[in-house]
Amino acid sequence: MAIKMSPFIQANRFLRRSSTSGGIPKGHCAVYVGESQKKRFVVPVSYLSLPLFQDLLAKSEEEFGFDHPMGGLTIPCKEDVFVDLTSRLRRSSVAS
Repeated sequence: MAIKMSPFIQANRFLRRSSTSGGIPKGHCAVYVGESQKKRFVVPVSYLSLPLFQDLLAKSEEEFGFDHPMGGLTIPCKEDVFVDLTSRLRRSSVAS
């Protein structure tokens, strides 16, 4: 019987592997977003546990599994959708 890991656990494993990469502040991670051309974004690790971000991680798991073509966590969505989502997450964390 296979045990299915949540996208959050998978992302944490990825972050441990990539924590030595430079240019990323402590408590943040780099993700690559876009459909054809990927753009790098640095987001707070706290986003990984939020339901909206969990949906993106689940999409990433479906499309890439552990084989991320950019060598980092790749999220398969349009850049403008990702920017809108992270803006909403940022506003809600500031309001809390």
